[in-house]
Amino acid sequence: MISVEVAYAKPEIQTLIRVEIPENSTVEAVILKSGILMQHSELKLENLVVGIFSTPCTLEKTLTDGDRVEIYRPLLVDPKEMRRLKAASLK
Repeated sequence: MISVEVAYAKPEIQTLIRVEIPENSTVEAVILKSGILMQHSELKLENLVVGIFSTPCTLEKTLTDGDRVEIYRPLLVDPKEMRRLKAASLK
């Protein structure tokens, strides 16, 4: 068995769930076992964008002991566009 963490954050709340899973388990398996999809009804497995320690990956990625699976929210504004808007407002 290995221990991994599932993380999801919204502006008002952060959810961290530690899960014990068999070796060679996938990101998808740990997300399902964690129960995070039931805690956050806006999350749909087929639409998730995920990563391990800030490195994007697929749901099929195999986990190792100590990994942190991160579930990312969609961007509301393109970061490049936001920088352009900030720069324009400083002129």
